[in-house]
Amino acid sequence: MKMEIKEDVEGGTHKGITEPLLEGKHHARKDHHHPWMVYFTTFIAVCGSYEFGACAGYSSPTQEAIRKDLSLSLAEYSLFGSILTFGAMIGAITSGPIADFVGRKGAMRVSSAFCIAGWLVIYFSQNPVPLDIGRLATGYGMGVFSYVVPVFVAEIAPKELRGALTTLNQFMIVTAVSVSFIIGTVLSWRALAIIGLIPTAVLLLGLFFIPESPRWLAKRGRAKDFVAALQILRGKDADISQEAEEIQDYITSLDRLPKPKVLDLFQRRYLRSLTIGVGLMVCQQFGGINGVCFYTSSIFDLAGFPSSTGSIIYAILQIVITGVGAALIDKAGRKPLLLVSGSGLVAGCILTAVAFYLKVHDVGAGAVPVLAVTGILVYIGSFSIGMGAIPWVVMSEIFPVNIKGQAGSIATLVNWFGAWLCSYTFNFLMSWSSYGTFVLYAAINSLAILFIAIVVPETKGKSLEQLQAAINA
Repeated sequence: MKMEIKEDVEGGTHKGITEPLLEGKHHARKDHHHPWMVYFTTFIAVCGSYEFGACAGYSSPTQEAIRKDLSLSLAEYSLFGSILTFGAMIGAITSGPIADFVGRKGAMRVSSAFCIAGWLVIYFSQNPVPLDIGRLATGYGMGVFSYVVPVFVAEIAPKELRGALTTLNQFMIVTAVSVSFIIGTVLSWRALAIIGLIPTAVLLLGLFFIPESPRWLAKRGRAKDFVAALQILRGKDADISQEAEEIQDYITSLDRLPKPKVLDLFQRRYLRSLTIGVGLMVCQQFGGINGVCFYTSSIFDLAGFPSSTGSIIYAILQIVITGVGAALIDKAGRKPLLLVSGSGLVAGCILTAVAFYLKVHDVGAGAVPVLAVTGILVYIGSFSIGMGAIPWVVMSEIFPVNIKGQAGSIATLVNWFGAWLCSYTFNFLMSWSSYGTFVLYAAINSLAILFIAIVVPETKGKSLEQLQAAINA
């Protein structure tokens, strides 16, 4: 049994680990331990988020060079760019079952393998077919990471740190996209593909030194491994008896229920958590973020503002505000930040719509660039403070562990479908009406505010078990 525990917590020590549970000891230092292992484990996991951002940010700075080197038409390059989303959708569908079957760490290994294979295929590509296969593989890995990283981080984090640590998922994504955008201007497209291997290498190495999710171990009936992993995460002197008992009691009560099938997710018991999880993904994606994100340069050009300057300001703002959101989420709460974020998205859309309306009707030409840039920066700043990260945080918190794989897969699939639909329709909408597009997005974001105010609960400061029992009562 000792070997099993050692293997599962990989690198951790379990000597005397079960003492607090077995003897109920209350250590004097109970509230003063440093959760450094939680921080280290989170850092390793969010290397997967950085990999996600590296995959997403790859196509923009490399477009001209790849088209020139491989003689690709615009249609061929568009397929290369967009096939990532299809890979991510397949990854989303399979992410939950994989994470439930082989564990959260196992799912991250599977995801890393697809990303490594994809980058190597892209690096050695001499024509469009292997290029697209490589992009599809990185998309698949990205889709799995988008589900498993926030779920793993939420499951290992103590309740008072859970929001901030889970928000690091989004922070690492936007940082990686921005870094890819900047270094992609000086590196060749093949070199940028090799750079994409670095975060997965750090992740794969780090997985040997961090424990598996205690909640997943408890769900699999591996009681000793579960206690060992939780003790390592909380510190060897921490009293984990109460937390372990709460997790184990909740898992035991879930085990008494019949194993849910996909259609069972729509029963009254689980319908509220599914509505919240899927609804927030709809709010996040259908409010226009991927259209704005993918075509920022062309929006600035259309408005008569230097696109390179605008894009750099955009990238820096996104990183800074996402960091501010991470610092605030456990103090201000999820719901207030979402409502502030939604209001800012509406304001940003209206400012941009006004700019394009003036441009189309040839009125106040001098005000157009200022209004457009202000609108886009207000929009991206508002998205970064809440709507970017918090839907992933809440999704990772609200689903009980017995339905987390299936429900999380559905929510992640909806997110990726929305990402594809928004990026696919954006150019068509802009050719229909530039200002009408942003009026439409403002209306969708207004509905999102309504949904958040009425349906979404506050989740800060509660254990996952308390939260899930309240929502799914």
